[in-house]
Amino acid sequence: MGFVKEFREFALKGNVLDLAVGVIIGAEFGKIVNSMIADLLMPVIARVMGGGVDFSNKFFALSDKVTATNLADARKEGAVIAYGNFITISLNFFILAFCVFLVVKAFNTARKRFETEKAAPPPSGPTKEETLLTEIRDLLAKRA
Repeated sequence: MGFVKEFREFALKGNVLDLAVGVIIGAEFGKIVNSMIADLLMPVIARVMGGGVDFSNKFFALSDKVTATNLADARKEGAVIAYGNFITISLNFFILAFCVFLVVKAFNTARKRFETEKAAPPPSGPTKEETLLTEIRDLLAKRA
């Protein structure tokens, strides 16, 4: 029974829950960014690069047996170097990394703003100079 209790304590810690939420949100964020890349950016980049070029079907055939014009069929016929797929995945990575950078930058900016907006702590008491001036004032008041 000790193993089950230990596992339950581990699974119910806040860090595990936070990690699970982060993974789930990260996966969904990745889907959004991948859709932005595949559906919005890559068609524009392909159009600029050569009038509607589909990078995902660009490959070098390593065998004379490969006669297909799309990557899926070419892989069935023989060995190919799918450089277009590599280009697409590399661009996806850099765009995704840039988006994550922007999210982290926005988070850090907001955190700094909230930290500066916090109320300053109340003064800890009179300074030495204020204490001395108070004593002098009290002594002068007794003389008069």
